[in-house]
Amino acid sequence: MDDPLLDRFVLDLVDSPKPRVCFVPTAAGDSPGYVDKFTTAFTAYGAEPSVLGLFYPDVDDIVAFLCAKDVVYVGGGNTVNMLAIWKLHGVDTALRTAWENGVVLAGLSAGACCWFEAFTTDSFRVNSADPMSGLGFLEGSFSPHHSSEPARRPAFGRLIANGTLPPGLACDDFAAIHFHDDIPQAITSHRGAAAYRVTPGEGDTWDEVKLPAAYLG
Repeated sequence: MDDPLLDRFVLDLVDSPKPRVCFVPTAAGDSPGYVDKFTTAFTAYGAEPSVLGLFYPDVDDIVAFLCAKDVVYVGGGNTVNMLAIWKLHGVDTALRTAWENGVVLAGLSAGACCWFEAFTTDSFRVNSADPMSGLGFLEGSFSPHHSSEPARRPAFGRLIANGTLPPGLACDDFAAIHFHDDIPQAITSHRGAAAYRVTPGEGDTWDEVKLPAAYLG
């Protein structure tokens, strides 16, 4: 929506002239403005957008609805609230079924964190980075906004160093990681943005290695 290069990269993963893309805006409380922004952007990209709303639900069979899409795109917001609501509505299991049936899963911020075993989040406290369990579709942990939000980088490193989080990956804004056959490939839409692999070091330290990245511009 705010990053056409990354959005178009996601659409190009689908072999369709008009990809069917479902937006899941749960983390933002199904904000109408957020939905309108997504719909406008992805219509302009040549996709066929739809929305899975959970605050005023109008989908009877969530599994069938998601499995009929080419892409499921999860928006940002409060990750903790999103995962709790998903569990109540069965969206977590529906997403796994869609994924196992070849649907591309994508998202930003909360929509990037959720696929991993664990992640850091500011959903509990402003300007924080607390550990939280995710859906576990991808192994390891994840940190978004790695360079733009000051609390993220040191907290992620410490949590990995002390064993609270498993080794993981982190992304700056305007960077993403594409997984194919469990192999991560970093991509960026801005020069200078990067993705990183973070592992425990010696003692209370951690190691952060920048991943080779493909620039989309």
